Amino acid sequence: MPKSVLITEKPSVAMEFAKVLEINGARKDGYLESENWIVTWCVGHLVTMSYPEKYDENLKYWRLNTLPFMPKEYKYEIIPNVEKQFNTIKNILLREDVDTIYVSTDSGREGEYIYRLVEQMIGVNRKKKKKSMDRLPN
Repeated sequence: MPKSVLITEKPSVAMEFAKVLEINGARKDGYLESENWIVTWCVGHLVTMSYPEKYDENLKYWRLNTLPFMPKEYKYEIIPNVEKQFNTIKNILLREDVDTIYVSTDSGREGEYIYRLVEQMIGVNRKKKKKSMDRLPN
């Protein structure tokens, strides 16, 4: 049976969504799962932009002659102390039984940015339907 994923920015928000949507499932390490739903969270930022030295070791120290530094393509990396949650989300979003992802991060640019970086790093299958939180089923 296909499952829907609801992904929030924080665990407390995920639990509130689960309560309001009456999703009664088993609490697992980094998510909640029921027959039709998986509710998970980003715990804030999971992915960050790489520091300049990841592009070129000579950029490790700031010097006027290397500024401004404008890469042609930006690099990103998983934040080490939240890598476990990133991998939990990755495993969930890549599951075969997941067909819909509800992005329920905080409204505004930062909340959207938090999820989009995770999605980009994971390489979520574009065929999966993504919906905003204002279209949750009753």
